[in-house]
Amino acid sequence: MTHLELEIDEQLEMIRQSAKDFAENYIRPNLMEWDEKQIFPVELFHKMGEYGFMGVLVPEMYGGSGLGYQEYITIIDEISQVCGAIGLSVAAHNSLCTNHILTFGNEEQRQKYLPKLASGEWIGAWGLTETGTGSDAGGMSTTAVQDGDYFVLNGSKNFITHAISSELAVVIARTGEKNDSHGITAFVIEKGTPGFSAGKKENKLGMRASETACLFFDNCRIHKDNVLGEVGEGFVQSLKILDGGRISIAALSLGIAKGAYKAALKYAQERAQFGKTIINFQGISFKLAEMVTKIEASELLTRNAGTLKNLGKKMTKEGAMAKLFASETAVEVSTESIQIHGGYGYTKDFPAEKFYRDAKLCTIGEGTSEIQKLVISREICK
Repeated sequence: MTHLELEIDEQLEMIRQSAKDFAENYIRPNLMEWDEKQIFPVELFHKMGEYGFMGVLVPEMYGGSGLGYQEYITIIDEISQVCGAIGLSVAAHNSLCTNHILTFGNEEQRQKYLPKLASGEWIGAWGLTETGTGSDAGGMSTTAVQDGDYFVLNGSKNFITHAISSELAVVIARTGEKNDSHGITAFVIEKGTPGFSAGKKENKLGMRASETACLFFDNCRIHKDNVLGEVGEGFVQSLKILDGGRISIAALSLGIAKGAYKAALKYAQERAQFGKTIINFQGISFKLAEMVTKIEASELLTRNAGTLKNLGKKMTKEGAMAKLFASETAVEVSTESIQIHGGYGYTKDFPAEKFYRDAKLCTIGEGTSEIQKLVISREICK
């Protein structure tokens, strides 16, 4: 894929500017208060629904924006350049919960749930990870036992984005034996369902404005009409959703890396030492050169995965490569941004320290860097 193929058209530029303006006007003035107090700004997400950012990939017939992955990448990128936590929540809502219903829900489920999710009226959550299993989804302990027309869920999910504030969650539970890839089923569960509750908010290092908590199921009865797809398809569905989710984390990482780089560049252009600005020192300029090179490579990988996704082609390897490289780039660039800022980078008076804290989750969320290497190696060894 060449630069020519990635030239920004007029519509994409309009979307970029809209996301950028939104981030500057509605996120930047509040981001440090939200971060320090761990405030999940629910009203902000309702506002983003008005801009079409909560249903980017949802067709217009369901109240969405009807856009593709290049537009989606652009929106996540621009928002994350200002605040990675908000970018993360937008990504989780769009690519996990909402996209799962769009991809595997029946027409009745799409008509019922997608308009509320796409408008931002409802915020969505997606529950796969458990305390004891992590990336070993096949070994999950949360069960769904059929009882007539209902399934009775028992167990818990942890590290769930929007667990407390969401009005809706897509939950993956075991309906068969452990480690049976056809013994897992996806359910859509509304807030207020008896036996369905959330735990306390996790006190995190970074991404503090993105709410994270546990989901609990205590004899929670879910009607069979709330099954997404067929019983036993949940594991396969989840793998396909995670393919798209890797593009989300790659775009999130890309935005954080750009934000950290721009902060370092600005500081280097303004900070004077020994009679000249520090950008004129080779030690600093070389750091910036490496940072921007890795950022551009990350964007090419991410855009390539997005193009394949738009075309409906298999992109498991490409998505994993984008997430692996972009997430590690975000950590490296944010670290170097701190270094360029010197002592000031370690203070909350400059943005570098927040990018540094937020970036690390990108190498962990939706599968660690080691998991991405495993996915890539499996694909190339077939």
